Amino acid sequence: MNDQTVSRKTFDEVMVPCFSPAPFVPDRGEGSRVWDTEGRDYIDFACGIAVTSLGHAHPELLRVLQEQGSKLWHIGNGYTNEPVLRLARQLETLTFADRAFFANSGAEANEAALKLARRVAFDRHGADKFEIVSFTQSFHGRTFFTVSVGGQPKYSEGFGPVPGGITHLPYNDIEAAKRAIGAQTCAVIVEPVQGEGGVIPADPAFLHALREACDAHGALLIFDEVQTGVGRTGHFYAYEDTGVTPDILTTAKALGNGFPIGAMLTTEAIAAHFKVGVHGTTYGGNPLGAALAGKVVELVSDPALLAGVRARGEAIRAKLAKINERFDMFKEVRGKGLLIGAELNARFAGRAKDFNAAAANRGVMMLIAGPDVLRFAPSLIIPEADLDEGFARFEQACNDVIGVAGSR
Repeated sequence: MNDQTVSRKTFDEVMVPCFSPAPFVPDRGEGSRVWDTEGRDYIDFACGIAVTSLGHAHPELLRVLQEQGSKLWHIGNGYTNEPVLRLARQLETLTFADRAFFANSGAEANEAALKLARRVAFDRHGADKFEIVSFTQSFHGRTFFTVSVGGQPKYSEGFGPVPGGITHLPYNDIEAAKRAIGAQTCAVIVEPVQGEGGVIPADPAFLHALREACDAHGALLIFDEVQTGVGRTGHFYAYEDTGVTPDILTTAKALGNGFPIGAMLTTEAIAAHFKVGVHGTTYGGNPLGAALAGKVVELVSDPALLAGVRARGEAIRAKLAKINERFDMFKEVRGKGLLIGAELNARFAGRAKDFNAAAANRGVMMLIAGPDVLRFAPSLIIPEADLDEGFARFEQACNDVIGVAGSR
């Protein structure tokens, strides 16, 4: 029998090296705590990149997993299933949308949205209306189309010619958007809060200007809510707090609380352009994922839970302010709800990874958003005691990086 003992070293021996995971190996989780294979515990401020928003091993999700898992996992889209129909109705009741397409990830949801936008323009206006407008520092996925639409060239360089008809503009620049969006534009895709690009909220006036420009030129407005959606900002979807309604919305990450599922939501008139055979998926909308997502939607859409997100977000800001009083390390703290970015000041420029590694050494799992921004995306229901313990550990980590001499 082959030896099945594995460790972090095994990763370097068996995996394609496109990731550089932490030196410890997480083994199990409960709520907002994770234990590694050595039995050490961590406070989880990362949530698998804003995914496990109801924490680990949530009892109601475990119950749904067992119930649906004993009935039907997968059937394919030659058939429909009850969980996916219920999920579609739930999401449509909560949003502007009246049609849903389910996939397995945010990248696939965005791929579907971009393809749909081009198909709508082709059907309504002809082949010359195909330009997609995106924004610098945006992130929309890792398929070749979505990574090309994303505004971070480092992710598309070295793979050959990128798809044409894509324009990148400065984020939050109203005048640049007004100049660029025109008769050739078929869609504008925007994150209400740029996540990977540094946790930068959109100015509401900017989003209103995009809506007006799209309306004036017959273009579709796509909101990428893969990271901001399903309660992360304190609203079920972030667009609800902007006064702007998109034509298409994409969602994933927290939708399945760790089970891979994504969705594209849109109107009946726009959805009609995806006729039978125009687009598809094998796993998308499978009954196991849909059942889990249905329970997630039910729990997260509770107004009391969403109010708790907003309150926890303010608590984190207060904790970061106290840490900054001691260490003078942040240039700005920004974001919405429980998607918070703390930008390091010039003294610590480029050292976000150092703080992230130090936090792990102190028992905190967290994220960065570029070389200068620490990103906090804990569970939407993280207990106050775990927040307090996590930030006590994080403060120790900051001291480890900065040293006593670096504090005020």
